[in-house]
Amino acid sequence: MARGWESKSVEDQQAEASRDKTSPKKHLTPDQVVREHQLEGMRLSRARVLQQLDSARDPRHRQMLQDALAELDRRILAAQTSG
Repeated sequence: MARGWESKSVEDQQAEASRDKTSPKKHLTPDQVVREHQLEGMRLSRARVLQQLDSARDPRHRQMLQDALAELDRRILAAQTSG
């Protein structure tokens, strides 16, 4: 079972790597690079909060996570519209 999951992961990685090679490279300024890194960090944080929200049972904890999710959404939108 683990072998099938592993081979699928490798297949996905290879497909992603080939897509990256065929796409044209963007030349970004240092400020744009920083903004892209920050945006990616916020997206990863959002994914982690969603995962935690999925398993949270305590109403106060769920509310805290929903507030964090709303704030991350606001920041992501602001970062996307400012760039």
